[in-house]
Amino acid sequence: MSAKIISGTETAKAIKEELKKEVAALADKVVPGLVTILVGEDPASQSYVAAKNKTAHALGIHSEQKTLDAETSEEDLLALVEKYNNDEKIHGILVQLPLPKHIDEAKVLNAINPDKDVDGFHPVNVGRMVLGEQCFLPCTPHGVLELLARSGVETSGAEVVVVGRSNIVGKPVANLMLQKREAGNATVTLCHTRTKDMDFHTKRADILIVAAGVANMIKADQVKEGVVVIDVGVNRIGVTESGKAKLAGDVEFESVKEKAAAITPVPGGVGPMTITMLMKNTVQSAKQFAGLA
Repeated sequence: MSAKIISGTETAKAIKEELKKEVAALADKVVPGLVTILVGEDPASQSYVAAKNKTAHALGIHSEQKTLDAETSEEDLLALVEKYNNDEKIHGILVQLPLPKHIDEAKVLNAINPDKDVDGFHPVNVGRMVLGEQCFLPCTPHGVLELLARSGVETSGAEVVVVGRSNIVGKPVANLMLQKREAGNATVTLCHTRTKDMDFHTKRADILIVAAGVANMIKADQVKEGVVVIDVGVNRIGVTESGKAKLAGDVEFESVKEKAAAITPVPGGVGPMTITMLMKNTVQSAKQFAGLA
């Protein structure tokens, strides 16, 4: 029997409908505002920024985009960030990564007001997250939690195995799954490239979250019957006949879905959740600035 498909597309659609109603209800008090800053002309970054702005407009969020030349100095970029830190119409600041090599990414991200850091990357927000305090959760891990919660997956007491230790997904999602929260209270094992016996851990998982960036690395013989699989990976493995990028996750979907109880597809799984949680954070920020949170 094949696994239940956990659709990020459908879950994101439901959350966006909720946010649209919330933004409309807030209209006479505050209009959430988001600015995206893009430096250079990287095609993937342009596509991401366009998608973020399109989603914001659809939800009634005030959205601004600032596109700068690739030669823009670090000093000018920092000055622009500071300008938006002080702009009362803007509640979320997003600097699209990667930045040109002459700009220190950490310095720029750290310059964003933590209370407008809707990506959840500022060290202050990372610290708040680890302590379980109110903060902006990083968007992809937050999306993973929402998928689990809204799919009715029981996480309390579950054996959760995370493959991948990045600061963007692996570490934060492992931390969040440990906490006393909905889609939390789990026993968590974090695996990485130096894990001695990966299969030992993945076969024990009730819930397996894979964010390693290696196409089809997890096969059916590495998981147990009835596992819930959240595949965060998005890997380009070629092009289709129509010239579009052919994508694969970090999990070999066709074989693993025959053993899993539930699984996210790629595309259409975790991906659509990331931008949606960015919008959720922006609305949360606006409410906090208006004293409504």
